[in-house]
Amino acid sequence: METTGSELGELADDRRLLGRTSTAERVADILRTRIAEGFFPPGARLSEDSIGGALGVSRNTLREAFRLLTHERLLVHQLNRGVFVRVLTVEDVEDIYRTRRLVECAVVRGLGEPPFVLDGLRAAVVGGEQAAREKHWKGVSTANIHFHRELVALARSARTDELMRGVLAELRLAFHVVDDPRGLHEPYLVRNREILEVLKAGRRDDAEQLLADYLDGSRTRLVQIYAGLVPEGDAAER
Repeated sequence: METTGSELGELADDRRLLGRTSTAERVADILRTRIAEGFFPPGARLSEDSIGGALGVSRNTLREAFRLLTHERLLVHQLNRGVFVRVLTVEDVEDIYRTRRLVECAVVRGLGEPPFVLDGLRAAVVGGEQAAREKHWKGVSTANIHFHRELVALARSARTDELMRGVLAELRLAFHVVDDPRGLHEPYLVRNREILEVLKAGRRDDAEQLLADYLDGSRTRLVQIYAGLVPEGDAAER
């Protein structure tokens, strides 16, 4: 699967984000966002010439950006074939959810005494509900990811934020394989609202239990769907 000319034209618009201080990290940020949005779907081959030309960066800079994203498990280098967006295995998906449960539940457990600062969490819930009213299901998916990032941000830990940024970016690789974004994401709008309201009431323990049940149910459902879409033999080698 190769990127089309129109897609590369859209990517070229991102050149303005690089400014005069273009670095591999900035290129990686752009590509990471595009991968998370599904602009480069799982299994897509990333052309050095096309992407480097669209962004106006050197081959060395682009290769360093690819290296950074490979380290984050978003890309995979296949010998004599090139660089591809990873296709997760079922085991990858299960491991992502194990990590999420460990981190997200620990964050809620360690919140301390109420009241909690929930502005970011509230904005994510409202954004998801608005996207659903507009039947913008990818927007619902994005808002749901924002909900969990804002939840982890309650820990006020840059290291935890960075960890979850990578974990949730990986998770979206699985979401992009599923062809029913509404069915996958809409049911969790109510759960997000419920967790928000329980935290507003200061009931930290109840929020942790709701979150644990939420993540366990989400993992079971996604694994069932994903296992039928990506057989183990088709996953990109790691």
